[in-house]
Amino acid sequence: MSGLLALLDDVAGIAKIAAASVDDVAGQAAKAGAKAAGAVIDDAAVTPKYMHGFSAAREVPIVLKIARGSLFNKLVILLPVALVLSAFAPWLITPLLMLGGSYLCFEGAEKVAHALSHQQVNEPHLKVTKEGAAGLEEERVRGAIKTDFILSAEIMTIALSAIPNGDAIWMKAVILAVVAVGITVAVYGFVALIVKADDFGLHLHERGGPLAGLGRGIVHVMPGFMKVLTIVGTAAMIWVGGQIVIHGLHGLGQHQPYDWIHGVAMAAGQAIPAAPGFAAWITTAFFDGLFGLAWGMVLIPVVHYAINPAIGAVKGALGKA
Repeated sequence: MSGLLALLDDVAGIAKIAAASVDDVAGQAAKAGAKAAGAVIDDAAVTPKYMHGFSAAREVPIVLKIARGSLFNKLVILLPVALVLSAFAPWLITPLLMLGGSYLCFEGAEKVAHALSHQQVNEPHLKVTKEGAAGLEEERVRGAIKTDFILSAEIMTIALSAIPNGDAIWMKAVILAVVAVGITVAVYGFVALIVKADDFGLHLHERGGPLAGLGRGIVHVMPGFMKVLTIVGTAAMIWVGGQIVIHGLHGLGQHQPYDWIHGVAMAAGQAIPAAPGFAAWITTAFFDGLFGLAWGMVLIPVVHYAINPAIGAVKGALGKA
């Protein structure tokens, strides 16, 4: 009997450890996912445009195809790469984060520049293909998955940087997997709701009755909502990108502009004693975003006149080879 009680006590101890591990994974996954908010918001803002021009019946299947591609990007390609980096080259994480942050700054600044000049962004993967509707759908899905790969790489790198270095490799793998699945379900579930909102509103309107007014309201509000979502996504990209670059510079020993922004934020907090934390946060976010926008504007000519031609030349040389 005493042996059975000892066994049950051991089982209870193991169960407590397992429960603590689950709580730890959930907590760290939530924390890591929150740090990737900028890229997540932009992902949700960008994806609905890939549905433009398709029938209502094809919208959700296309979202599901892109979601499956996103999961493949995160779980099959990026998660193993993140674990290898963590185990053998942790010093590379900060430079890669800064590279991804610079990409977010560039993308956000380019959208701002196009909006200010009233130009349309050139996106070849959104043009009609010769193959017709089926070819167009596959082209759109491939384009969306390529865009998702870049944003997913940034999400996974940010998540990895938020996990304590002392955690076991299996723990990091589980946390990253939870982040990957959770963010993908949240983003593409939200996208599916957005792309079907018009149809739902129209259905309520045509059905009549007390909910007809709600349906008309949904149809009327959605175009404005999409514009707001795009603006929020762009602002989040610029803010998070600037924050990543500034913190990366600070971690590599270049303490400006981090120290200056920190000092201004502390002063703002002291100047508004009723809400010092919020004042410090909003001040930091403002200057991080301002830096991100300036850095992105600097990168626009670099990308267009140096990096893109170099990539084109390499592709041309490989094609001839």
